[in-house]
Amino acid sequence: MSQQGGKPLRIAIAGAGAIGCFCGGLWAAAGHSVSLLGRSRVLRPVAQRGLLLSDYAGLQQRVEPQQLRCSEDPAVLAEADLVVVAVKSSGTAAMGQLIAQYGRPDAPVLSFQNAMTNAQMLSQMLPGRDVRAAMVPFNVVPAETSEGAPPGYHRASSGDIMIAAGGGHWGRLLSVPGLPVVETSNITGVQWGKLLINLNNALNALSGIPLMTQLQSRHWRQLMADQMAEALRVMRAAGLRPVSTTPLPVWMSPHILRLPNWAFTRIAAQMLTIDPTARSSMAQDLMQGRITEVDALQGEVQRLGLAHGVPTPICDVIILLIRQAEMKKAGLPKMQPGQI
Repeated sequence: MSQQGGKPLRIAIAGAGAIGCFCGGLWAAAGHSVSLLGRSRVLRPVAQRGLLLSDYAGLQQRVEPQQLRCSEDPAVLAEADLVVVAVKSSGTAAMGQLIAQYGRPDAPVLSFQNAMTNAQMLSQMLPGRDVRAAMVPFNVVPAETSEGAPPGYHRASSGDIMIAAGGGHWGRLLSVPGLPVVETSNITGVQWGKLLINLNNALNALSGIPLMTQLQSRHWRQLMADQMAEALRVMRAAGLRPVSTTPLPVWMSPHILRLPNWAFTRIAAQMLTIDPTARSSMAQDLMQGRITEVDALQGEVQRLGLAHGVPTPICDVIILLIRQAEMKKAGLPKMQPGQI
């Protein structure tokens, strides 16, 4: 077990949803002291029955309720050696205020969030504290369990968590079975690379089909490639250098996506593993009638494009379609690529 000074880490998950429960559960299973701060509807069944964690590679981990502390009281932040922020982008400011009020000034804060601005916002709200961005490459979805069983969370795709390098060796300390964590000296480039991949979250939500099915369709991949190429043009104009989260350089990704099915399948199988039933987090949001993070993804590209005089017609349309789906609250639109 990874320890600090021979003792288990005290980790607070600030905003325990799917990612927070999955990571927090694995840390607790490895012997760390984990507090889940979140909403009652999510945490009540966890407090009563624990967690069942699984993944695409066959992981099956049960976490007993006594191994976790579930709370709606932000005072749990005061006891943490490390705070992991896992709220949606819309909740960053409110969580930053709670950490400023309750968190220990010497406790590092890691942003396990999508988009580019969350760690920056937390740094501004928590001056003098060790605030670091992180990149979580995989998605986690609620898993069906039998009546009376613990709630389940399933990791549906591959990849290692990356955090900004710094003091404390947090990558080594947080790496536990089933959850590798590595440090990088270029977390900004890694985040921009992840944003390119995350742009497909909206397309997957609009499609209404699993990610694997979407990737098997050359028509959907061509739209994904066009959207990524648009974002890369904007990033080049802004002087940004995204770092690939796969073995291939980012500029090759649109070309790979446009390949015939047989060639794409052969290359993709070497880079990424996805559960056949996996859907994007944005698809999950629309299915549950929640506001999405499209403004932090396509919206980021749109804002950069406006600032540097680069048109973003694909992102513009996708933002509009996602906003319409949010307003309708009718679930997934189940659109075809030609409709977009």
